Amino acid sequence: MAEIRPFRGVHYNQSRVDDWSEVICPVYDIITPQQREELYLRSDYNFVRLEHTRELPQDTNADNKYTRAAATLEQWLKQGVLEIDSIPAIYLHDQYFTLHGRKYRRRGIIVRVRLEEWERMIIRPHEGTLAEPRGDRLNLLWAIEANTSPILAMFEDPEQRLSSLLATQERNQPAISAPNIMGEAHVVRAITDPETIDQVCHILAEQPLYIADGHHRYESALAYRHESLARSPSASGDESFNFVMMTLVDFADPGLVILPPHRLARGISKSTLNELVPRLKALFEIEELPADTADLWHRVEGSSTEENTPRLVIFGLNGDCLSVLRLRDPEAASQMMPYFHSELYKKLDVSLVDHIILEKLLGIDSEKEKTSLAYVYDRQDAINRVTVQEYQLALLLKPVSPEVIKTIADVGDRMPRKSTYFYPKLPAGLIFNRLV
Repeated sequence: MAEIRPFRGVHYNQSRVDDWSEVICPVYDIITPQQREELYLRSDYNFVRLEHTRELPQDTNADNKYTRAAATLEQWLKQGVLEIDSIPAIYLHDQYFTLHGRKYRRRGIIVRVRLEEWERMIIRPHEGTLAEPRGDRLNLLWAIEANTSPILAMFEDPEQRLSSLLATQERNQPAISAPNIMGEAHVVRAITDPETIDQVCHILAEQPLYIADGHHRYESALAYRHESLARSPSASGDESFNFVMMTLVDFADPGLVILPPHRLARGISKSTLNELVPRLKALFEIEELPADTADLWHRVEGSSTEENTPRLVIFGLNGDCLSVLRLRDPEAASQMMPYFHSELYKKLDVSLVDHIILEKLLGIDSEKEKTSLAYVYDRQDAINRVTVQEYQLALLLKPVSPEVIKTIADVGDRMPRKSTYFYPKLPAGLIFNRLV
């Protein structure tokens, strides 16, 4: 099914870069304007100049953030700041991080993957996308002809064939060893042995791949391929624009951490807020738990023992209490959802929150989203921001399991946007893929 290939990775020349933490940057969609300025100041060679360049008031069609990124890439290649590997490789990437005091390692392989149309079900998405980020990434692709940051995708390895094969590569000397980048450590090894590469490609060719993070980048790469094929009608199919860079991670990897994007809402009128509880009671049973309850979160999490049992938590409805909502009328809730979605979709916590509470009961639609909604990944942070009245309500979600993601993707459905947050994000600038 999925076609995997090695590629000649582009990376920083370690003789020119003393400290990887000075040059690596986050992926574009989590870089704030303030952070972008800090990254610019950190080093003249920080990768933000390619991944998410500054916009300037005087930008034109001929001189803009995309053309500047392209000029920077060519300059860095000429100066030897960046170098291109001479031998195609699959890159074994170990990402070490800490969350809530626990240490993790997420193991992935960075490869080229043949682009496939969604309907072929070889590459399977699980979330919806927006037009604006797709357009931004497509413009960057045309300007610099490179995948600057990898898409994160998942695969199944139930017999641990690939896991065992990759473990044999641990004795190889790392091509990149970065012990402290934004609190994480990264070790990258280049696998160049043709026999090992063939084994990896063969194992992964037997199954589909599931996009975890990077839906916009994948759709932009598809659009780039369509436009490239229109310009090259006699293309063979092996051109680099037919492929995209991905980091592939096993569904069962212990470091595959998925955080729930909690919703924060504001801009709600007093009358709408006053009517919310009675309207919620028509659909949900509501239990109030004071914030100072002993073993509060144990009680909240124990309120739903079934993985797919809808259980929502709202803070801000009743003073310092957490309001725990259990769906009592699934049929009525289902009728309030878009009809074309699967039954599993209609039972997801995030679907209930987005479609019923935010859209139907609070009137927060896509037009109001930018000013009325925010997303955070720490529940205490969400509660604190309501407590200080920065927001009116915090809607706290359970994490989505990899199994649910797979099931949604297998039936050809997609969760609402920002249903999952794969933590941590892959960085930009360790290895990237040129399309020329």
